[in-house]
Amino acid sequence: MAEPAGARVRFRDIKPYDAPVSLDELQGPASGMVTLPLRLRWVPGARSYDVGEAGGARVVYQAVLAEGTVDDQRRYLNRDRLIDLWPVLNLDQRVVGLWEGRFLELRGLSWG
Repeated sequence: MAEPAGARVRFRDIKPYDAPVSLDELQGPASGMVTLPLRLRWVPGARSYDVGEAGGARVVYQAVLAEGTVDDQRRYLNRDRLIDLWPVLNLDQRVVGLWEGRFLELRGLSWG
């Protein structure tokens, strides 16, 4: 028997996401190499990225926002770098809603 349209529950629709109380808690590096643990970035290999470079920073920030705990966010994310990158990050709408709902600094930034 087929499921009614829209009745399917997807993991991404119920997955819990986390965010700190303040963006000021994000004290991670704004530049240099960052190596993410496998639980944050599910790919084989080194998982090391230069967060001073736009492409590397996008990978790190997308992974940490989607998979990380608040402690991970504090460790790997940088407040000013997040604000700069926010408009170009590819994030689940629930992540966007959580972060923009909590942080006025992210609201209204241009989304491509």
